[in-house]
Amino acid sequence: MIADSYLVPQGSVAPRSFGGLMALYESNYIKLDALIGGLEKLRGRWTSVTAGDLPLQLLVDECSRYTRVIRLTYLIPDQRGELLDPDLRLRIYLDARMAEVTGWAKRHRHAVLSRLRWQHRRELDRRWSRNIMLSKWLDYLWERGHGSHSLRRASACTQAD
Repeated sequence: MIADSYLVPQGSVAPRSFGGLMALYESNYIKLDALIGGLEKLRGRWTSVTAGDLPLQLLVDECSRYTRVIRLTYLIPDQRGELLDPDLRLRIYLDARMAEVTGWAKRHRHAVLSRLRWQHRRELDRRWSRNIMLSKWLDYLWERGHGSHSLRRASACTQAD
């Protein structure tokens, strides 16, 4: 597991609060940076393949000086091609060292993800549920052996800085 216990909140942080959400964004950045490494240089399409897990795809949609917008998803083999699931869209704030889930698939094949989406409809609740999911998934990816050592570039980035 990626240790994010070095986070020291500036004040008391209550779960499901705005301050707690910002601490979660910071924790997600730390985990993502440990998993991928070099977020500020990240561009293009990458795939991570490990024994005993599905291929993981990372696609940089937007590159700018202070942010990256990426999609992080599993590539699930299907009889009609590849399914992208959970297909998370992340905004990485390089200067603030934060990462947030800004979107995920509109429909989920998995009942648990679908229930989680509808159970927490209010904005703060939605942000909490999406980013808690990312946090736990990043821990899971680390445990399954994904990391900078398993990433292979699939294509270059066409966006300009």
